[in-house]
Amino acid sequence: MEVFRICNEKYSGSLIPSGTANRWNGSGQRVLYAGSTRSLATLELVVHRNTVVPEDNYKVLVISIADDDRLIRQIKVAELPDNWRTLAAYSKLQSIGSEWYKKQETLVLKVPSAVIPAEYNYVVNTEHPHFRSNVHLVRAENYFWDDRLL
Repeated sequence: MEVFRICNEKYSGSLIPSGTANRWNGSGQRVLYAGSTRSLATLELVVHRNTVVPEDNYKVLVISIADDDRLIRQIKVAELPDNWRTLAAYSKLQSIGSEWYKKQETLVLKVPSAVIPAEYNYVVNTEHPHFRSNVHLVRAENYFWDDRLL
């Protein structure tokens, strides 16, 4: 399967996570977030950054993940608290993701997007033993911002 991550050009040469806490991980947990489509990855970046500097050069990373159901755990909306899309639920979702990360249950956690709940994001554990053999950067594509998004 292919998933998509948008990043600043200076970080586009490899799959290196920041370790920064986010919706599905705690601080120091080395995960990559990717969207199921380029458009979802765009929306996720816009809402998480609050501001995007169109003068910066961005790339779309096309990432290949082995098609093996044993590598992926899916979280369904029905499993989440009613307020899961709000900031108030961050600690609960971080707890779910952190537990998954620590146990190394699977390489990938497939989670509903808070922006578009019918679509999915993929949280990839770069410390998982199957990461190097099952996750690959296919290419980095040029990206441009449509001014209407900004």
